[in-house]
Amino acid sequence: MGENGNHPEVKVAASPRRVKASWPILVLAALFLSATFLAWYFTWFGRGLSDADIGKYLSDTKNPRHVQHALLQIQQQMERRDPAAKNWYPQIEALSAHPETEFRLTTAWVMGFDNQSEGFHQALLRLVKDEQPIVRRNAALALVRFNDHSGRDELTAVLKPYSLKVDAAGLVSSTLHAGSEVSRGTLLARIQQPEGNLVEVRSPLLGRIEMIDKPNGSQVNAGDELLRINSDEDSVWEALRGLALIWSADDLPSVQTLANSNTASARVKEQARLAAKSIESRKVK
Repeated sequence: MGENGNHPEVKVAASPRRVKASWPILVLAALFLSATFLAWYFTWFGRGLSDADIGKYLSDTKNPRHVQHALLQIQQQMERRDPAAKNWYPQIEALSAHPETEFRLTTAWVMGFDNQSEGFHQALLRLVKDEQPIVRRNAALALVRFNDHSGRDELTAVLKPYSLKVDAAGLVSSTLHAGSEVSRGTLLARIQQPEGNLVEVRSPLLGRIEMIDKPNGSQVNAGDELLRINSDEDSVWEALRGLALIWSADDLPSVQTLANSNTASARVKEQARLAAKSIESRKVK
């Protein structure tokens, strides 16, 4: 306290300076939060789109996330039996033949939501032979909804390790090992070619490496198997659901193996038991 009973002047004068100094920080914080929100808002697939936005996003092939966002909105229209969804069918069919893998795999999934469209059916018959396994798998699952068995071999393949072959000859450079979890796009290895070029080998699927045939330092030729990948749990579960509907007696051993597996999850084992039961009951008929 001062002699006159008031607080010392230094304390009174310090407060405005602290407030002034905080304004730039508050402005920067607000800008940061706004930028973060806008980035989330414009990439969040749950955000509703108007018809104009769907048309704009669907045509923005330079931005795969925009296209996928639009396709998700159309899928929701299809689930609601909204007739407006049919307006986009020609563009969906066109995207199913696009060089971008993301477009083909997403359209393959979406087209399964209208099993009355002959255009979709024909596009899926093409996609089930796609060069990318993830596209083939989505197409095979969608074809089940058409009661079309054309994708059965692909669904059966999901239950077995995927053999990844290299496209180039050279020396393998990789630090991965059996049991490693991989995502689609994970760098699996580099191939050092004799002329000095480096060829990257990336995973086409989500899953776990079961076995590495060509470890680090191995010499490989084009067409050699590099490693094998076990499918992720969701893919196996979906494949089992599909096989329960478009079964073949030849599928039963693979399905029963999963049902009795010591390593499969309880969810997968239960679905395998249901699929096996479905196959066996139809065999009796």
